[in-house]
Amino acid sequence: MKQLLLVVLIFVPFERLLAARPQKILRRGLLTDMAFLFLNGWLVVGGVIAIMAVATLVNRSILPAAVTQTIGDLPYLVQVPIVILIADLGVYWTHRILHVVPAMWEIHSVHHAVEELDWLAAVHQHPLDVIFMKAGALFPLYALGFSAEAIATYLLTYFWQTWLVHANVRLNYGPLRHILVSPEFHHWHHSSETAARDKNFAGLFSFYDVLFGSAHLPKGQNPKTFGVDHPMPSSYLALLAYPIVAWTSKRKRNDPPAAQPHMPSGGEPAQPRQIAPLS
Repeated sequence: MKQLLLVVLIFVPFERLLAARPQKILRRGLLTDMAFLFLNGWLVVGGVIAIMAVATLVNRSILPAAVTQTIGDLPYLVQVPIVILIADLGVYWTHRILHVVPAMWEIHSVHHAVEELDWLAAVHQHPLDVIFMKAGALFPLYALGFSAEAIATYLLTYFWQTWLVHANVRLNYGPLRHILVSPEFHHWHHSSETAARDKNFAGLFSFYDVLFGSAHLPKGQNPKTFGVDHPMPSSYLALLAYPIVAWTSKRKRNDPPAAQPHMPSGGEPAQPRQIAPLS
């Protein structure tokens, strides 16, 4: 709770001083985001414990002892940059999977449903989304045997980075914009503009997007609209259920008809009734 209070005390005035877009503090969707903030943690913790347990099993039973011992013997100051590089590479690829695999996008679209982007949008994520991305970041770290202190340093760094890159602030990092992920860089990731879709996946190091051809950072331009191009629920419980509803709806649309369709006078099969958009 103290950490959350500190986040509020930092980012609320920060967004007033360096606002990228005019936006109210008491914006639309604020109560839903507060529900994500206070309830998601209880749903995620079990998944994180499972990730750590499986990774520890791999560390002790599969990886050669020489590998884990060598990593464990590295000094803390050497481990930390390696841990951050490995974890963010994991974030990059799990994040990209969430976008390019249709079934996974139904989960991740909950996060992209935010249309008024600010610091609190960082927590507007489905628990399955959070667990999957944490698996990408944390599993290799625990499996390889990095120290708890080095992993904790990464988690603290990523904690503050997540709030910052979603914040409604004007920060682009100048010459470092293609090395480090800035708010400007991540705002483009949330943009609903066609050219920005499925771009800018990294969490800390934008050079991963440059390396893998997914960077989008047009100079002198800023994203103007956010969100997805289909209706999304607005309440917390409806957003939790959204992926299941979407999967079920899609499966029904793809199921072959049980009987031969009625043939109208024109000789062509009658078209199935269109399913109403999810809301």
